[in-house]
Amino acid sequence: MDRDSAFTAGSPPREREAAKKIARNIRATSDPTRIQILGLIVESDTGRRAVTELATQLGLTQPTISHHLRVLSDEGVVLRTPEGRRAWYSVVPSRLAEVLDSLHADHQDATAPDSPPVLERISADLAFRFAGTFSPETVLEYVRESYGLLAQRSRVTRYLPSLTARFAADRLEALASADGLAHGAIADVLFVCVQNAGRSQMASAILRSLAGGRVRVLTAGSDPAGSINPLVIAALDEIGVSAGGEYPKPLTVEVIRASDYVITMGCGDACPIYPGRRYVDWDLPDPAGLTMEGVRAVRDDIDGRVRGLLAEIDALPVGRGPEVNTG
Repeated sequence: MDRDSAFTAGSPPREREAAKKIARNIRATSDPTRIQILGLIVESDTGRRAVTELATQLGLTQPTISHHLRVLSDEGVVLRTPEGRRAWYSVVPSRLAEVLDSLHADHQDATAPDSPPVLERISADLAFRFAGTFSPETVLEYVRESYGLLAQRSRVTRYLPSLTARFAADRLEALASADGLAHGAIADVLFVCVQNAGRSQMASAILRSLAGGRVRVLTAGSDPAGSINPLVIAALDEIGVSAGGEYPKPLTVEVIRASDYVITMGCGDACPIYPGRRYVDWDLPDPAGLTMEGVRAVRDDIDGRVRGLLAEIDALPVGRGPEVNTG
């Protein structure tokens, strides 16, 4: 009995078919050239590439590129969209998370590169977060050490910038607590969008990164999706911010009642109005369906708005809530 027959001897037919599908998917994305092709497609500002462009980038013939794209298309990984005499190839949205995992896995055994610009960004944000508690020099020391511990001892390479920020923040929080320097939250902020998979998750992640325990952050969606947009997670990782295991969740009355600030993004009518809370609507495009470049633009817009919101919160007199505002 061969290995394939032995594997399926006691397997129900449905399990066998599922196993065959998994095997085909692995074969489709395991070829190094296909990994390179998918990487170039994902990195494109428009989220798509043509055969001629891919051939030039990789130094391969167009028939070779077409062959690999045909395999990826047959397995439902890429989508072919003809426009005139040219065909464009993009990643099928439902397969995007899997493709990103494959691209990251392709570099799992590589030595983590030093990333001074990212570490400086992380250090600056954490220095802002721990202002008055730790000096910028102490924060930078912890960020660099945390980066080294994750990259070398734990051999972490996937989402290394955002995990570094989270690890360093956790260590600094623990140090502040041990030294009796920790402070309680001064405000509760709720971010609400439609799917709770993009805008609200980016806003909450950035605010948590900047404010730490000074602000309690909640998120919700008027029509939540099944999972966070993988491009949102990648865009946050680029600036050293972690989505932190968050997930889309429905909007409920108690989270609104528990909040001092309710920030809506395209779903203002779905939020009941309660007195004593500040309601603000941020007019932002939905990252769903946007290219990576578009998601980055939304992220940067949200980053500026969150910093302004935190400045407003920090300016509140001790023991006084926000001024009520529905605009």
